[in-house]
Amino acid sequence: MTEPNVKEIIQLMKNPSKKDALLITKAYNFAEKAHEGEKRFTGEPYFVHAFETGKNLAVFGMDSASIAAGLLHDTLEDGNTDKETLEKEFGKEIYFLVEGVTKLGTLKYHGIERHVESLRKLFVATAKDVRVLIIKLADRLHNIQTLQGHPKKEKRERIALETLEIFVPLADRLGMWKLKGTLEDCSFPYVYPKEYEEVKELSRKRTKIHLKSLEKFHRSLIKEITSHGVKDISTSYRVKHLYSLYLKLLRYKMDITKIYDITAIRVIVPTIEDCYKVLGIIHGSWQPLPGRIKDYIAFPKPNGYQSLHTTVFTGDGEIVEIQIRTKEMHREAQYGIASHLAYKGGLFQRSSKKTKEIQKRLGWIQELLKWQEQVSENGEFLNELKMDFFKSRVFIFTPKGDVVDLPEESTPIDFAYAIHSHVGDHVSGSKINGKMASLKTKLQNGDIVEIITGKKSRPNRKWLDYAKTSMAQRRIRLWLQKNTEEI
Repeated sequence: MTEPNVKEIIQLMKNPSKKDALLITKAYNFAEKAHEGEKRFTGEPYFVHAFETGKNLAVFGMDSASIAAGLLHDTLEDGNTDKETLEKEFGKEIYFLVEGVTKLGTLKYHGIERHVESLRKLFVATAKDVRVLIIKLADRLHNIQTLQGHPKKEKRERIALETLEIFVPLADRLGMWKLKGTLEDCSFPYVYPKEYEEVKELSRKRTKIHLKSLEKFHRSLIKEITSHGVKDISTSYRVKHLYSLYLKLLRYKMDITKIYDITAIRVIVPTIEDCYKVLGIIHGSWQPLPGRIKDYIAFPKPNGYQSLHTTVFTGDGEIVEIQIRTKEMHREAQYGIASHLAYKGGLFQRSSKKTKEIQKRLGWIQELLKWQEQVSENGEFLNELKMDFFKSRVFIFTPKGDVVDLPEESTPIDFAYAIHSHVGDHVSGSKINGKMASLKTKLQNGDIVEIITGKKSRPNRKWLDYAKTSMAQRRIRLWLQKNTEEI
């Protein structure tokens, strides 16, 4: 790799001011001196890691304070810098960001207690400022990309598994799809080496066959769209990330012929109106697959992702997915919440409609903070974290149109307890999209759920099997214990 150069970071920023450049240069020089003589497990100077973390944050589109904190993120932990000096040199804001990503203590062992307490500390800081988490993700990105240089096999596997189980879901919840995909694919070969090689070969063969047909279709697609007067469009291919493909293959018993989105064409247009116009043009020229049209513009994913998806027959025996979105939607799909944090003054100092939407989307962080205060056992903390906060999410509607964000595979029981513990404790039945449904039915994204309650209705032992969230299970157990029923 090339030698670190502060200009490289500054050039990646969007319209940096002179003040921004001075701050980043100061942080760069401070970190370089703090890490002088230190080496990473790869044998390269430790400062390279600090530099790459700062660079990642610039690529994400983060503000100068975040980038400076990224450069400085290990100065307290590994650079022998004291807290007073850091705060004096860079102020309270940057000191808070650096301290937020610093692990607890300097102990040499990596037991679950220390690991979990460091996670708790990270979440507390993130609840105050989401930039702390994004800096941590930028740090983890470079660590996982250089993991092959770590001398200990067990450590490589542990770091990769932790990345898949903790940091990938966090990137997903922030809507940072590009980062999520990279973290997954870098971790995959260490956690599941045999499966990685199998999926890589399946993808290579399928993609090679598909690309020739895709290029031909791509030319026809551009010609058709432009002939209808849609201007300023850009298109690109994307090949599905290997780990994402692996998860999908598991659902189809490793039959790759049943997966239609290994490759996809992205169409980027200027406006939302253009998105729908292009969708109409495509469906007027090519036959769409029933049930494969998804409107994530009118109905965004829980992490804010917006796009139109359709899958069509190309006419020469192939099937292709097409994603249609605006430039703003595309940037958000790549960098998620980070794409909104570079405004002067910071996201949380602004009071626009967009800011309020983003803050609402980050409500899960406050929920996480409240939830972790109720969980005392560290083993329980990790298990419930994976169960409640790190599963894929679904949006469920109340009959009045209010949205409840739940983990995938949640049931009406989970929905009821998410509304209120009193509602959960008195469920007698449920309606999904206007029809009576079993309390163990798995809810789907966009379902409208009505909970029917009764004064005499009470939790029973079966509900523990129906409930998929730890919150609902905890409430049910509490009721059963108070009412002396065996659990």
